Amino acid sequence: MLQSEIKEGVGTIRMNRPEVHNAFDDALIAALTAELRRLDALPEIRVVVLAASGKSFSAGADLGWMKRMASYSREENLRDGMALAGLMRTLDGMNKPTIARIQGAAFGGGVGLVACCDMAIASTEAIFSLSEVRLGLIPSVISPYVIAAIGEREARRYFLTAERFDAVEARRIGLVHEVVNIDALDTAVANMTAHLLKGGPQALAAAKKLIVDVSRRPMDDALLAETARRIAAIRVEAEGQEGLAAFFDKRAPAWSKKS
Repeated sequence: MLQSEIKEGVGTIRMNRPEVHNAFDDALIAALTAELRRLDALPEIRVVVLAASGKSFSAGADLGWMKRMASYSREENLRDGMALAGLMRTLDGMNKPTIARIQGAAFGGGVGLVACCDMAIASTEAIFSLSEVRLGLIPSVISPYVIAAIGEREARRYFLTAERFDAVEARRIGLVHEVVNIDALDTAVANMTAHLLKGGPQALAAAKKLIVDVSRRPMDDALLAETARRIAAIRVEAEGQEGLAAFFDKRAPAWSKKS
């Protein structure tokens, strides 16, 4: 169901249900949520990569799971919806930087996983679709993250048409950051990881929180004071002191050597 590997500060989680295009059901949702939380708590993990086996990244909801949900009561459907919402929130809220490695199709909830990652690198063979309305459904649980990635205007198109779009279009609308040939995908992920490993672990976590806290607030005196407080606090902490000292001494910081 899942394969995990920890190597040189990078934790890779690979969805491993290629026979169903890595579609997720209640079991995979629970397992992936637990594994993300486990890796986020390990101090030796600096970056988390979300990948998948086979031709597809994730086809979204598993057909068998969908059939079961169709007969569920409203309360049972709410419980399942909250579990999926918990997965998306866990991935979006990771303290560690996250990279989505997208080698193939990402549909429905699979697009949600991509949008929840900090960075997304797709192969030219990747294809995307927010296909829920064609089943009489809506991409409700993933909507906050997808809209944050692509914006309201593009969501108005792709939520409603459910049309498929390629990796180049995914980059244009902001869903992915890089598009490379399939044989260059691992190299591109490694290059991105190398950049992240140069950052201070605490600073990376603080920068992620800063984005969330600042992006949806008005530019007022309270925000100015809060951002000033954060930079003052991080400068006097041990990691900030080490980073500044390393810069002035023209040497690599301690965390870079550990990587």
